[in-house]
Amino acid sequence: MKKIIFLLGVLFFSFAAPAQPNYKVVFDLTSKDSNDQKAVIRWLNEVSMAEPTAQMEVVMYGQGLDLVTKGKSAVSDDVVKLAANKNIAFKVCRVAMKAHNLTENDLLQGVQTVPDGIYEVISKQREGWGYIKVKN
Repeated sequence: MKKIIFLLGVLFFSFAAPAQPNYKVVFDLTSKDSNDQKAVIRWLNEVSMAEPTAQMEVVMYGQGLDLVTKGKSAVSDDVVKLAANKNIAFKVCRVAMKAHNLTENDLLQGVQTVPDGIYEVISKQREGWGYIKVKN
């Protein structure tokens, strides 16, 4: 009888205990505006401080590549620092890179590439990730 009561108690408290947040968000950046660059960096920092396990990804295409391009980024040191965080990814569209005559050597350290930025955003949404359009 004690075992049954113990198991029921464990079962009750396992359901009653607050679940760990499943915070996943993809940021869509298509602007080269330095204010938009600063905004997404600020948001990444704020979210990671509030919820250290949050998974975040910044996807850049169109004019958004300046965020992670050497010599063009207004926040290059921040990008490199945040890209080192295992829960934060910066992903650049290879189609946009080709259109802007950029190679992987032009990107800041830790930045990854994806075949298509729009497809990456849609894929994340399909996996249940939240979506934020970066526009300050």
